[in-house]
Order: sequence, then structure tokens, then C-alpha cells
Amino acid sequence: MEDQSPDQTLPSNQMQSLSVNSQDQPSSSDSAPPMSTEEKFRIVRSIGEECIQEDELFNLLAHKPEPICYDGFEPSGRMHIAQGVMKTINVNKLTSAGCRVKIWIADWFAQLNNKMGGDLKKIKTVGAYLIEIWKAVGMNLEKVEFLWSSEEINSRASEYWPLVMDIARRNKLPRIMRCCQIMGRSEQEELTAAQILYPCMQCADIFFLKADICQLGMDQRKVNVLAREYCDDIKRKNKPIILSHHMLPGLQQGQEKMSKSDPSSSIFMEDEEAEVNVKIKKAYCPPKTVEGNPCLEYIKYIIFPWFNEFKVERSADNGGDKIFQSFEDLVSDYENGDLHPGDLKPALAKALNKILQPVRDHFNSNANAKDLLKRVKGYRITR
Repeated sequence: MEDQSPDQTLPSNQMQSLSVNSQDQPSSSDSAPPMSTEEKFRIVRSIGEECIQEDELFNLLAHKPEPICYDGFEPSGRMHIAQGVMKTINVNKLTSAGCRVKIWIADWFAQLNNKMGGDLKKIKTVGAYLIEIWKAVGMNLEKVEFLWSSEEINSRASEYWPLVMDIARRNKLPRIMRCCQIMGRSEQEELTAAQILYPCMQCADIFFLKADICQLGMDQRKVNVLAREYCDDIKRKNKPIILSHHMLPGLQQGQEKMSKSDPSSSIFMEDEEAEVNVKIKKAYCPPKTVEGNPCLEYIKYIIFPWFNEFKVERSADNGGDKIFQSFEDLVSDYENGDLHPGDLKPALAKALNKILQPVRDHFNSNANAKDLLKRVKGYRITR
């Protein structure tokens, strides 16, 4: 790990911020009875909006005590809530089911993709900041490794680059260009040569890290499928399993995903309480409409997995306080008008602020974290 990367031990008081008593997040206590394969499968499968293939996942969990899961991030700016909280929820589920998680801090990839203007020193600063966020929010780091791509690749270059070259040799340029979505690009853009190399490298990462499960977002699906196709090319029987999680939309109408270059589109992990309140107040949340409603998505994918409930405080004239025990119950009330956006939004903001408070506290009290955040906030976001 990079020298500037902080110690990864999480204070025990901060671990309490993440609810782990839901049926999807059983205790990993040594006194707990061994988990059945069926239970492991249920927990791990619950993470993915899509799984390729379910039978392979079940077989893996039945026969390998500690499957290796991989996810990677370009250090490209401030961390939004999906990258921070959703990733923490997913990692804690995976480790509770016995998996080992490798988080690939893709500094070289960010440089290839011109993030932070291609300045590797700035990229590494952002990477260290990402780790501080995950420490503070409650990620269980017992079975988690943070790996810097530049260091790992340099240390095993003779293993890595022949793999990249073989993947490149076996694929036509149009097939590689179809993967450009993984970089936040489109096939219509004029790509640099570096951005053509990028998908071949990301495909190689999966094998380089000896990953059994690719646990990335739906936007990374195409390169993960490329890795499975490569297994067919080289006659490899055991293919990486693709477990793609849902992508949270931006807060404004029609925003398919959050954007770091548009602060109004997302909640950032160190946003102050007042900032969260304003962003949620301005968020798109049409009455009686569930489809395409980002506030309801936040509740479904963040609040319920974290707290196992959603509490709405309102006047007696508006129905009085109510605690929803399931997302389905909330949807029912919202669709028929029994729950109004004017009551839902303050409840959502309050729940989000409760999750984010330990992160704010960490960045206010820890000198290293405070310095990292100051520097990251000063960087200009580049594409």
C-alpha cells in the first residue's frame, strides 16, 4: 500500500453505525453456528441486480471457504453516497458470508482516463481519501484488502503485462470499444490510445487478482463479460462470476447516475447536515410516483439495508408518526397518497444524516483525514 494510505483499523465505536442485525447481515461472531451454503448464497446474491451465473455462484460458495471478491474504483474526486454507503453495505454482506474482498484503488486507470488531469500525485491523494471514508462509515475491514494498482502491477509486472497483451491480441478493436462505458465514455467519443488499453487492463485485473466474483456496478458489466469470453478463448473452465449491483440515479429528474461534476446530483459522504437537507428538499420526488423517483431509490437501497426500517415523523393531521418495516409497505402508502413527499423528504434527510455523521466526525477530528479532504475539495474534476 501507498505510504500515505492510513492505517485500516476501524475504531469499534464507529462500527456501530452500520446495522448488522438484519437477516441479510448476520453476525460473524466466532460463537455463531456455521452458515449453510443456502444462507451464504442468499446473502451474496442479494447484492446483485444481476448474477452471471447463479449456479456457478452456489457451487463456489459450497466448495470454497473464502471466495475472493473484487471491486475497483478510479480515484477521481469526492465520494458520493453510493460509492461510500452502498459499497459498505455490500462489502459487509460479503464478508459476513465468508468472502474476502479486494478493493482495487485504480490509480493508474484514473491516469489513463485523464482523471485529475492525469496527475498521479493528486490521484493518489484522492485514493487515500477514499480509504478514510470507508474506514469512517463502518466498513468491516477484517477481510478487506485495499490494493493500489500501480504498486501491485509494478511488483508483478512479468505476470500482469503478458496477460494484458494476450487479452488484447485475442479481441478485435470494436469489441474493446464496446467496453468504453466502464470509463464513463461512449463509443461515439474520440478515445485516446490509453482509453483503448484500459478495458484490456481491467479485464486482466480480474485474473491478476485471482477474483472468483466481480462485484461491480451494472455499468461495468461489459468488461466482466469480456473476462468470461476470454475464459472461453483460453479454454479455462472456472469463469469469474459477475455480481452487478444497482446504480443509484442522480437526485434530479432524468439523471441515470450520480455525477461528481454536478454537486446537486448526489449526496457526498462528507456533506454537512444542512447540505444534505437542501439537496433532498430540491430532489425530484413526484407525489404518488414510484418509477424514476430517486428519493425512493435512496430509501430502498440505502436506508432499509442500513436501519431495517424507515421512520416518518409527521403531524397527527397528516397521519401521525409511522415506522415502515418494509419497502413494499412504504411504496403502497406512497402510491395511494397516504405518504406525501413533504413528509418523506425530511425523514430521508434525517436518516441519511444519521449515517453520515460518523464520517463528518472523523474528518473533523482526524488531522490526516481533514488535510486529505481539503486537498481533494480543491482539485478540479476532469474527464
